[in-house]
Amino acid sequence: MIVAGILLAGGQSRRMGGGDKCLRLLGGRTILARIVERAQPQVAALAVNANGDAARFADYGLPVVADSVAGFVGPLAGVLAGLDWAALAVPAASHVASFATDAPFLPLDLVARLSDAVVSGADLACAASGGQAHPVFGLWPVRLREALRRALVEDEIRKVDAWTARYRLVQVGFAAEPVDPFFNTNRPEDLVQAERLLAREIGTPPAKFAT
Repeated sequence: MIVAGILLAGGQSRRMGGGDKCLRLLGGRTILARIVERAQPQVAALAVNANGDAARFADYGLPVVADSVAGFVGPLAGVLAGLDWAALAVPAASHVASFATDAPFLPLDLVARLSDAVVSGADLACAASGGQAHPVFGLWPVRLREALRRALVEDEIRKVDAWTARYRLVQVGFAAEPVDPFFNTNRPEDLVQAERLLAREIGTPPAKFAT
C-alpha cells in the first residue's frame, strides 16, 4: 500500500486567538516542524492543507493545497484537498493519511498501524486513545474522493463522524500513557503543558528543522 500524507492546517484557530497555531513555537521550534518530522517518514509524499498565502509555509519545502470546498467547512474539506492532490501528484497512492497540525507528539507508527487495519478489511481507519476517537488522524482511500465531494457539496455534511458512518470504519487504539500522543495545542495553556512534556523528553525525535 502506498500512502500519501496531508497536514491539516486549514482551520481558523479561534481557540488559540487566530492565525496559524501550527506556526507557534514549542521548545524553540514551530509545532509544524515537529509534526513534519514525525509524519514525513511515514508517507510516500507529504503536503500541507492551508488556505490563504502559501508563502508562510515556504520554509518547509512542501506543496501547499487549499481546501477543495470553500468557506472553511471543516476538516473534511482538507481531507478532500489531500485526496485531490494525491490523485494528481502521487498517482500510485491508494490512500491518504491525514494529520492534525496541533499534535506535536503524534505516533511514529501511526500510518503503519492504520494501514494494517485497512488491509484487514476496513474502508477507513482512524486513531483513538484514552477512550476517545481522533478522526482527523485517519487513513482515507483515494477511490472515495468523489463520494466525499458529493457529501460535502450536495449533502452538506460537515462532521467527520457523519461521513465515516457510511463506511466500514475501524478505530486503532494507542496508549495514552505516559503521554497521550494526540495531545493537542488548541489553547495557549496547552502550549504551556506541551513545554512541560518536552522538558520530560517525552515523544520527541532528534531535532532536524531550524524553523
